[in-house]
Amino acid sequence: MTASLSSEFEYIRDNLKHIEEQIQNACNAAGRSREEVTLMAVTKTVPPERINAALACGLSCIGENRVQEFLEKRDELHLDGVQAHLIGHLQTNKVKRIVGQVDMIQSVDSEHLAHAVSEAALKTPQGCVDVLVEVNIGDEVSKSGVPAEDLQELLEKISGFKGIRVRGLMAIPPILPSEAEKRAIFSQMRKLFIDIKDKNVDNITMEILSMGMSMDYVEAIREGSTLVRIGSAIFGARDYTK
Repeated sequence: MTASLSSEFEYIRDNLKHIEEQIQNACNAAGRSREEVTLMAVTKTVPPERINAALACGLSCIGENRVQEFLEKRDELHLDGVQAHLIGHLQTNKVKRIVGQVDMIQSVDSEHLAHAVSEAALKTPQGCVDVLVEVNIGDEVSKSGVPAEDLQELLEKISGFKGIRVRGLMAIPPILPSEAEKRAIFSQMRKLFIDIKDKNVDNITMEILSMGMSMDYVEAIREGSTLVRIGSAIFGARDYTK
């Protein structure tokens, strides 16, 4: 290992150690087991060698925002035993390229997109793909996701699609200044999650609640997140010039 790669590995390893401590503390505060929370490394703009350094530290889940970027990097990644998810907005014209290439699509937010994913999945050897439904919990015009008040209707519409399995919900909440405000919005997501679970809709299982990123994962875990998506806290600030 070259000196530069060794330095990168140590930087990522140290960041992951700190994050693990924070996750454990948040779980302890919430009376939860550490095993209830999956740590995902968000790899947008991160080169393969740095992603592999994180995987060498024991990470077993990555999330990519862009279809093209994931496909370009995939062959260089050490993905044996690693879950790869698409977490960014998915355009219907790119569905066929990504279905069958990732373990889960976290950003299904409409009946039209769910139908396209289902149809593509039915043509793969697996015949089905796991998805999460993205909720626009902050009602932000700039963000994707189904409005919270329309979630139940969407789930009922897509529950019969044979090519998808809905495994839970995902959200990207607004950037909020205080811990109390962050926890309040995560609590809203948790309530939606529990409400849907209690309804026992066919083909809809509420197993995964994907919420919390580098700036708010501690609050998300304390409010019930089962998967946190962390990028900059692992890899440092993104370089958008590459």
